[in-house]
Amino acid sequence: MAAQIIESGTQAFNAVDVDPITLDLIENGLVNAREQMDAILFRTAMSPIIREQRDGFPVLTDREGRLHAGQFGSPVQGFLSLYDGSVEDGDVFLTSDPYACDGAVSHVNDWLVCMPVFYRGRVVNWSAMFGHQTDIGGKTPASMPVDSTDYYQEGIIIPPVKIISRGELQEDLLKLILHNCRIPEWNGADFNAIVAACRTGRNRCIEMCERFGVDVFTSALDSLLQRNHASMKQLIRDTVPEEKVHFEDYICDDALGMGPYRIACDMWREGDRMIFDFSGTDPQSIGCVNFLLSEQMFKMFCAQFMINMFDPDVLLNDGFFPLMEVRIPEGSLLKPIKPAALNGRTHAMGRIFDIISGLFGKSNPDYLCAAGFSSSPHFMFSGYDGGNKWFLLMQIGFGGVPGKPFGDGLDGHSLWPKFKNIPNEFLEAYFPIRVDRFESIADSGGAGLHRGGNGVRLEYCCLVAGTVSIHDDRWFTHPWGVKGGRPGARSSKVLVRADGSREVLAAKKDGIAVQPGDRIIFDTWGGGGWGDPLQRDLAAVQYDLESGLLTETGAREYGVVVDQQLQIDKPATEKLRASMAAERGECELFDFGGDVQQLRQRCQEETGLPAPRPPRFAEIGLAKLGADARTRIHSDKPE
Repeated sequence: MAAQIIESGTQAFNAVDVDPITLDLIENGLVNAREQMDAILFRTAMSPIIREQRDGFPVLTDREGRLHAGQFGSPVQGFLSLYDGSVEDGDVFLTSDPYACDGAVSHVNDWLVCMPVFYRGRVVNWSAMFGHQTDIGGKTPASMPVDSTDYYQEGIIIPPVKIISRGELQEDLLKLILHNCRIPEWNGADFNAIVAACRTGRNRCIEMCERFGVDVFTSALDSLLQRNHASMKQLIRDTVPEEKVHFEDYICDDALGMGPYRIACDMWREGDRMIFDFSGTDPQSIGCVNFLLSEQMFKMFCAQFMINMFDPDVLLNDGFFPLMEVRIPEGSLLKPIKPAALNGRTHAMGRIFDIISGLFGKSNPDYLCAAGFSSSPHFMFSGYDGGNKWFLLMQIGFGGVPGKPFGDGLDGHSLWPKFKNIPNEFLEAYFPIRVDRFESIADSGGAGLHRGGNGVRLEYCCLVAGTVSIHDDRWFTHPWGVKGGRPGARSSKVLVRADGSREVLAAKKDGIAVQPGDRIIFDTWGGGGWGDPLQRDLAAVQYDLESGLLTETGAREYGVVVDQQLQIDKPATEKLRASMAAERGECELFDFGGDVQQLRQRCQEETGLPAPRPPRFAEIGLAKLGADARTRIHSDKPE
């Protein structure tokens, strides 16, 4: 099964030599076109999640769907390989089914639009974009139910369809889709914005065909892939060892009371090729935390990490793909079998970044970073705004960025490129909510020579009765520190009723009924620290104290003694640091804050919440996981 491209042009594209200046002009033209696609989307979308937070991702590819501009890998290759139908001039395709596009979108809230770029009757390349829809009609507002057990419970699922056929919008089909969404005006506007953005990318590519000639344009695309292949080939040989490196981390829980779930990966080099093997990863969850990891997406994540760390001058496209092999067992948490639930995949997606950091850091300790991406916290609030007008607020939060070899992690920042927070003024103007606090959480970043970034405390005051949902992780496990750096603080969520009573909330919870005056204190995790905190420069500690990023108690983690005016007592500090260094001994390469059993006990003591119990895995697909994974499967009843 594969797409059938129907072309009216018969003239073949000829391979020609492209001079270096023209090659750079076309490459930068593609990058600029992608930026224009972003600008169109963010100026014309209606939902805050796209318009303000910028949860939309453009892609420009070549004829075969290989990426030339973008950041998450190409969604076009998966679409072309799985779509059973024709592709004609004027067609625009829409899908939200992760299983129908090989994980190019990872949950059904993401709407993917793919648009072929025809020039003189032939396809020269593709313009595509996906964006997160705030609601798609699932069982809960925002369509991300934490208790879902298959993806049919998560909202309307759009198979790959021609939403525009030969230039004609299929209005009945679009009406059907929008009829199944709680805020159809947002979905409709966002859909039109995505299509407009794709048309902008298409138009820029056609202009380059006109300016340089179609043979030069298509040959340049091939040359850019070859140039990237050569650069990455050398980078892999220089930085990746042949010895196998292993790293693993955990998703805390599945919202059904079970966890943690292990994600494990081995990495090594064979000649010019890198191998990533996730065979040690747990089987798929019966809950919503599965992540259908696109191999193209993972390769792009790894390449972005490599060039950022080792050679930022390398410009990224899909040319390096043959140099990486990704092995993900079918039926595992990272390759679940349809119809496994997917809406909580953001936690595993975030953890993948931490695992990549751990793998490359173990193979090249000079470049080792701590953990800190960890998750994408979600806050949802819905109800009626003082009358019959229904509202839905969805916001993605940020945690602490990890400490790194060349400096501190950022406080309360997103590791997603181009993501922004929704301004508090926007929230208060458009939703019945008041933001009483929006601040860095002092001491939450892991102590280190370079400290981890602090997490964020958002305190929401509900002005009307409604329902709250939250999605988060790193409440049970810590973002780990490295090279003596301490782990970052864990996340927490607290409901404070108008009468002053308090309730600690689970990190993944739907249907929290709130009344006017109730407050949600939403704390995100801190980034892990890098390096020995006893070696941190005292001027940096003093700055953090004066800035409110560190308290007197937190300063003790650095062996620093302060007086009542928060000024450092240097003689007492020298004495304390010497004593702490002698008692501690050598620094460990990783500090996870304890093993699973220690974390289980500590978490129960600190939060009063029951720690997650060992998972009960679904039986589907387990025969394909291998003996090692099967030995870890529990019986029908959870322990």
